[in-house]
Amino acid sequence: MKEECLICKAPLEYLESDILMECEICHKKENSKTRCVHGHYVCNECHTQGLDTIVGVCMEETSKDPIAIMDRMMSMPFCHMHGPEHHVMVGAALLTAYKNAGGQVDLHKALLEMISRGKSVPGGACGFWGACGAGISSGMFVSIITGSTPLTEESFALSHQMTAASLGRIGEVGGPRCCKRDSYLSILAAIDFVREHFGIEMERAEVVCHYSVQNNQCIGKRCPFSRVNH
Repeated sequence: MKEECLICKAPLEYLESDILMECEICHKKENSKTRCVHGHYVCNECHTQGLDTIVGVCMEETSKDPIAIMDRMMSMPFCHMHGPEHHVMVGAALLTAYKNAGGQVDLHKALLEMISRGKSVPGGACGFWGACGAGISSGMFVSIITGSTPLTEESFALSHQMTAASLGRIGEVGGPRCCKRDSYLSILAAIDFVREHFGIEMERAEVVCHYSVQNNQCIGKRCPFSRVNH
């Protein structure tokens, strides 16, 4: 087994119902279904420490390819194999590539909003909510660039359609979860969606995963990004 727990490197386990847990880092107490097999718990806030540094990275980025931008963020020290940081990074990569491809958006303001929204989606949402945070992040991206609110009409529809498109692709592959795979699937869905609905052509590179050795639950050749398939 590869390391998963940020404290002792042991595998994680997912419980049937919430129990009160204390974060090993900040000592905040909250309900959670997730802990390591030795009982350690790290809250979402501590798990994503350093995530705010993506604002500076994205503001200096010139690429129109959200996959390339995502890969650069995935290589940063704050990013783990799995975790809620992906719920922010998908939308941030899309916002950045969209801006660089000619999309009209105040990128700095949008990135701060993306961090705020994405951080509210907890780890494990994919399994417990039936909606992967990476897919939701793509919907947040569309919501931000269109100014969607609960009272808007077209932008409300578009953001839901975007989330649905991403979740559809994630659901077609199935589980167990992989934050890298689901992030790539969501970004690729968004590239197609933005071209169709906004006329903005973001670039897209071929995705070949190099994270499989870090993933205890890798699905191998069933993954569309497996080296075996390329």
